[in-house]
Amino acid sequence: MSAVGEVTRAALRARRAELCRLAGWSVAEALPAGLAGLLTARAVDDGFLAGRPGTGLLWLGLLAAAVLVGAVGTNRAYALLGDVVEPFRDDLLRRVVVGALAGATGGRGDDAAVARLTHQVEMVRDTYAGLLMVVRGFLFAAGAAVVGLFSLAAPVALLVTVPVLAGLGLFAAALPAMIARQRQYVLADERLGRAAVTAVAGHRDVTVSGARHRTIRWVGGYVDDQARVERRLATMAATRGLTLAVGGWVPVPVVLLATPWLLRQGLGPGAVLGALVYVVGGVQPALHTLVQGVAAGGLRFAVTLDRLLRTEAPVRTPAPATPRIPRQTAPALSLRGVTFRYGPHADPVLDGLDLDVPAGDHLVIVGASGIGKSTLAGLMAGVLSPQAGTVRVDGVPVAGATPAELAGRRVLIPQEAYVFTGTVRENLAYLRPDLPDPAITRAATRLGLTRLVDRLGGYDATLRPADLSAGERQQLALLRAWLSPAPLMILDEATCHLDPATEARLEEAFADRPGTLVVIAHRVSSARRARRVLLLDGRTALLDSHQGLLDRSAAYRELVGYGEADLLRSSPTPGRSAPLPAGYARPSSP
Repeated sequence: MSAVGEVTRAALRARRAELCRLAGWSVAEALPAGLAGLLTARAVDDGFLAGRPGTGLLWLGLLAAAVLVGAVGTNRAYALLGDVVEPFRDDLLRRVVVGALAGATGGRGDDAAVARLTHQVEMVRDTYAGLLMVVRGFLFAAGAAVVGLFSLAAPVALLVTVPVLAGLGLFAAALPAMIARQRQYVLADERLGRAAVTAVAGHRDVTVSGARHRTIRWVGGYVDDQARVERRLATMAATRGLTLAVGGWVPVPVVLLATPWLLRQGLGPGAVLGALVYVVGGVQPALHTLVQGVAAGGLRFAVTLDRLLRTEAPVRTPAPATPRIPRQTAPALSLRGVTFRYGPHADPVLDGLDLDVPAGDHLVIVGASGIGKSTLAGLMAGVLSPQAGTVRVDGVPVAGATPAELAGRRVLIPQEAYVFTGTVRENLAYLRPDLPDPAITRAATRLGLTRLVDRLGGYDATLRPADLSAGERQQLALLRAWLSPAPLMILDEATCHLDPATEARLEEAFADRPGTLVVIAHRVSSARRARRVLLLDGRTALLDSHQGLLDRSAAYRELVGYGEADLLRSSPTPGRSAPLPAGYARPSSP
């Protein structure tokens, strides 16, 4: 159950602001519980028993005002509940879907995922909301009542607190058995869901083979199992009743039996009546709500969430924290032992690849079509996850990084550039929304794209992606990337729809931009402009300068000799029987 606690605490930490507002309105909601006994005592002792009914009515009027404030607090507290609960539900849905897809990569998916995605996620969501309100209500209502009791009479507060704590202790001792029976219920529900899906999916075969009655008995057995588990779960009501009897009802006779002694200690009848108001109207309802809520919704929440977390896809956790490497010494991009394949039975596209790209480098990646260049770009950018190995950008693992963190460190421009319906300014500056127009103009001038911006109608003109050519979309995406604060640029054939002269101009501009540039080459001419070239040729991953690869690699010389048209049609060189070195890359369609 430790994972349940960790996930719940993380969800609460992520909504601190909403929880603080919820706590503020909960204080207002608990105001009547904190003042009821005290104002009742004043109304009786200082008003009605003293022969001043007007004073008594004034105290009761203050209590009525507190009730109105509490009603407003209740209304606002429930209005805020969705801001806390719905993001948690969305995260659970993502976990279940990812787990179901991961479990289906090797064949047929898990039919119980249907129960998890529909019934169990909604159960966790509802019980999370209920548990949040129950615990919140108990803490504030019971706390206000106890504070009121101490302000009224400390001896009465002590008489009430002891049995309440005893009742809570009994409930805590029974919780493990309750959790075990709730877990049995969840597992029975999953087994029934799996059996029902199987029976419905094969109903034609069942009818044709005459196995209808046998199938009914088979599914009915799971129904009976679930009913039996639910009956066992219902027996825990006796434990809840004992807890409520000790913690909720025992304080009432205790206060009544102690009344003569309390009166001898100087307490007035109104104070004793106020103490009973605190017990019956504050402590007792709060304890009842807590016990019933935790015993019902709380157990379902803990057990069902635990089941969901056990069936989710394994999540790669970041490496333990290490002393941060200074920016000037950390590689802009580092891959260690990276292996990636599309499906568990497919040949690896990349196998054990090691690569360091220093800050400020200009690296071009070349190779035949389908060799894995775009796959490597996706791994570098963190949009694909390797089956083995690590990818770090500026020394930080991309695994586990949020989209916002990745967007601040790298920009990936794919072959089909993304442009959305909106103004030219919105398309260019959405990675830096606060960017002023003069800065955009300077960047457009540096890239030679001012004429394109003018032709589109200026920064306030509305763009419609269908009205733009592929080359125009690529140029807008490149200008957007240039304006990004990210130090690492990854261009995955991002100029393939442009003529060679425009491509050369834009690549040279990006090479001069502060930061690091990685280019998946569309034309071999890109390699001549690079400081280093990485060749993926179907057997090895060779890294050198353009001239160095010409001297070392026959495959690279062939690529350069083929030229652009032949490069796009070429296929990987057949494998050899020699041992495979580190950095091995097999051909595969990405």
